[in-house]
Amino acid sequence: MEKDQSKIIREQANRSATREHSVPLYLTSSFIFDSAEQGRAIFADEEEGMVYSRYANPNTTEFINKVCIGEQAEAGLAFASGMAAVFASFAALVRHGDHIVSSRAIFGSTHQLFTQVFPRWGVTHTYVEAVDNKAWEDAIQENTKIVFLESPSNPGLELADLEFVGGLKAKHPNVIFVIDNCFATPYLQKPLKYGFDLSVHSATKYMDGQGRVLGGVVVGASSLIDELRFFIRHTGPAMSPFNAWILSKSMDTLGIRMDRHCSSALALAEALEGHDEIDDVKYPFLPSHPQYLLATKQMKAGGGIVTFEVKGGAERAFRFIDALQMILYTSNLGDARSIATHPGSTTHSKLTDEEKINLGIRPGTIRLSVGLEDKDDIINDIIQALETTK
Repeated sequence: MEKDQSKIIREQANRSATREHSVPLYLTSSFIFDSAEQGRAIFADEEEGMVYSRYANPNTTEFINKVCIGEQAEAGLAFASGMAAVFASFAALVRHGDHIVSSRAIFGSTHQLFTQVFPRWGVTHTYVEAVDNKAWEDAIQENTKIVFLESPSNPGLELADLEFVGGLKAKHPNVIFVIDNCFATPYLQKPLKYGFDLSVHSATKYMDGQGRVLGGVVVGASSLIDELRFFIRHTGPAMSPFNAWILSKSMDTLGIRMDRHCSSALALAEALEGHDEIDDVKYPFLPSHPQYLLATKQMKAGGGIVTFEVKGGAERAFRFIDALQMILYTSNLGDARSIATHPGSTTHSKLTDEEKINLGIRPGTIRLSVGLEDKDDIINDIIQALETTK
């Protein structure tokens, strides 16, 4: 039987009459009906067919199919950005009076949805520590609609026990279990097999892998995807055909890229652990990680992110970043090029100091997205920046 990566590479939109080897760009806003009757039948859902690129397009369909193969999901939808995918996975499903249970360690914009946007709709939330299994079950209320988590988390690389949390679905069949699987990718982690209903990704990150386009994708149970499909058809956060074409091509190399990201990230984490200028190093496949055994159980490898804390606080962290010679400084991650980020002043800057500490973000915290350069060059650049900023 073919493995997932082989299936992903072989997945392709139907060839046209020109017999192209590589799928072309379908830069069209709409699609022609062969007859008035066909148009009626397609709109009545009696016949399958493309209507409008806001609904579906051969490029987006091909990309979605590849993600579904990777996640072993029934169906999926593509979005203009990762946050559009995250937002839709809540907004399409919650109603006034509903409740969300979420891990505390989540991306800053997702936190803003819970604390600033959804309260306007009468939707409440409860945060729990991802590592506390008992807290997950205790937090579920009669009006809980969604249980949500990120694992590994951004940027603290905290893990939730997917088998335990997903197993709560059996006790709470009416609750929808959603995971942000962006950091792990479908190549490293398959949450749906643990009972999760939906898996959400910022395709901007590892699925693209070269920092070129924005995109998001949600895959999972077809019944829930149908609910999301209605929402996005009438709110419009659709992925462009061009971005889908780029992302579909990139999915073909996701596995081999993640292997390189992970091996270099582990080497970097090992090189930094115990360094005199570093207070703490976090990486899921580092034996010193408090959830190392859990990571090796539910992930194929540790991912491409290493988070560490330089001594000297924010002032030293800024000088360290400025001293890097090869590694770039931006808020993105998952690129072929290594990227350093200071979460406290960028991606998570809108959080209070207490909220940052709760997420493991300290003034000297650096999130390092390990790229595809030679691992020795990555390590040497970080070591020289540490040495020159003592």
